Amino acid sequence: MTNQALQPTIASAQSFRLNSNQKATLLFLLILFIFLALWEIGARLNLFLPIMPSASQTLKDFWFWISDPFFDYGPNDKGIGWLLLTSLRRVMIGFFIGSAIAVPLGILLGLSPVVSKAVDPFIQILRPVSPLAWLPLGLALVKDSEKTALFVIAISSIWPTLINTRFGVSNVDTSYLNVARTLGASRWRTIKKVILPAAAPNIVAGLRISLGIAWLVIVAAEILLSGGIGYFIWNEWNNLKITSIITAILVIGFVGLILDRLFALLQTWVSFGQRS
Repeated sequence: MTNQALQPTIASAQSFRLNSNQKATLLFLLILFIFLALWEIGARLNLFLPIMPSASQTLKDFWFWISDPFFDYGPNDKGIGWLLLTSLRRVMIGFFIGSAIAVPLGILLGLSPVVSKAVDPFIQILRPVSPLAWLPLGLALVKDSEKTALFVIAISSIWPTLINTRFGVSNVDTSYLNVARTLGASRWRTIKKVILPAAAPNIVAGLRISLGIAWLVIVAAEILLSGGIGYFIWNEWNNLKITSIITAILVIGFVGLILDRLFALLQTWVSFGQRS
């Protein structure tokens, strides 16, 4: 066979070659299929506790919740869409409260090494505290379950933004600061035009992590509250409806993925703007 006759065959084979994204998608589907199959087999062979549903039962219940997410049959019988919107509202409010504290404080700490060293022990002591530990303290302070949830979300999500902002501000290239000083820029103008743009990628990275933590905390925060995806999980556990709990976990995961991707785009945009 001549080379000319082989060329169409080679071209056809190359046209069907999968790229890395397609290969990753196929591998993902294969892993998902194996996981669901093992889950189904394990449930049917009674390898789990009796309350553990099969994969088919869970998928059926998952479809029930997402096919009509906005039904409303009363205060304690609402679709998962309404519960999700309630949780998102609480997360965003708590996240913005935490960010409004973390960013200015992080800038202050980044500009003053003395203040940074003085405050750092408080950060290192409070940062690892579990959200559940803040619940009783928050309730004692604000005397309201809704405000307590916002308090827990805010104080749990404040630390990544605070630490990243401090790091970004304190590590601005000194040549930028020297140029601003040479041009006679005021302290405020230097912060606004030099320090904040240079530290922006670090600040957004901190905000991205903080939002993920805020969304992570919502289940613990909503134990005290009615409505919301966290209360839904707690209530379904009391009713031993594991399929509904798994559905809520998947919904929380999907929403968390979307929020993270949005901040990843913002982080890319900020970093690109800095390079340009």
